[in-house]
Amino acid sequence: MQGKYKVITLCGSARFEDDFIRVQKQLSVEGNIVLSPLFFSQSDDKCFLDERVLSETKKMLGDMHKRKIDMADEIFVINVGGYIGDATKSEIEYAIKTGKKVNYLEENE
Repeated sequence: MQGKYKVITLCGSARFEDDFIRVQKQLSVEGNIVLSPLFFSQSDDKCFLDERVLSETKKMLGDMHKRKIDMADEIFVINVGGYIGDATKSEIEYAIKTGKKVNYLEENE
């Protein structure tokens, strides 16, 4: 908690950018501090000059996302259609291992 506000980190596939934005707005107006990924599409990668820089930056951003999980009280998984990719599975496992609550956009069956 940051003061009276719960901190929630969003996790999920970058293909669900519109859902990330919708959920971030919804959770924010409900009184939460929401941490979200920075990049969602390949076009966002235009700011990187070469593949080596892109690869290193992606590793750094992945590590930074784990630090966002560390700062959060819980994570909220954007799992449209039940989809959870390998990176998101890893984030869920990390969150559980570090004692974070895990919520899902769509209930797991």
